[in-house]
Amino acid sequence: MKKLQNRAVWIVAALMSLMALTRFNHFGSSAMLPDASYAVFFLGGLFLGRLRNGFAILTLLLVEAAMVDYFATTFLGVSAWCVTPAYGFLAFSYASLWYVARWYAPRHDLSAQGLLGLFAAAIAASSLAFVVANVSFYMLAGYFGNMSASEYATRVAQYYGSYLGVALLYIGCGVIAQMIYTLVTGKRHDANAV
Repeated sequence: MKKLQNRAVWIVAALMSLMALTRFNHFGSSAMLPDASYAVFFLGGLFLGRLRNGFAILTLLLVEAAMVDYFATTFLGVSAWCVTPAYGFLAFSYASLWYVARWYAPRHDLSAQGLLGLFAAAIAASSLAFVVANVSFYMLAGYFGNMSASEYATRVAQYYGSYLGVALLYIGCGVIAQMIYTLVTGKRHDANAV
């Protein structure tokens, strides 16, 4: 049991570090990695969502995301353009990633079929999160009163591929880390156990 708790602590620390290091820039730059938040919540749900304290971990990651945003907009000069009444709906967006991955966790293994299923779940979860975040932003931000929903959707659609691609890249790195763990320890990492 102690080993499982230790593994959970390491996974939480890794996910929190990844979010803290990348959340400042959505698409990345030559000096910064792109935002890993979608992948952080998905991987958290996959590896930690079924733990007894899974909801507490989800809450911790949501609080961290808000704190990083506050720090970036208050002290680093990052634009607060996205901090509107819609901002609270990011919790639903990120929770959708967490809960789709949590749902998929019992089916997850490192077989070809398991990885294909994980890929499909990651696409579905990331797509849902993207829609929730952008529909709420359109409806509540107060910036788009003169823009039709179809025009907004057309403008936002250009970012979908980037969000999805970055999430899949980081999720793939998480799965590679899981594979390395399995090879090094000789143990199968059970997403249900941690």
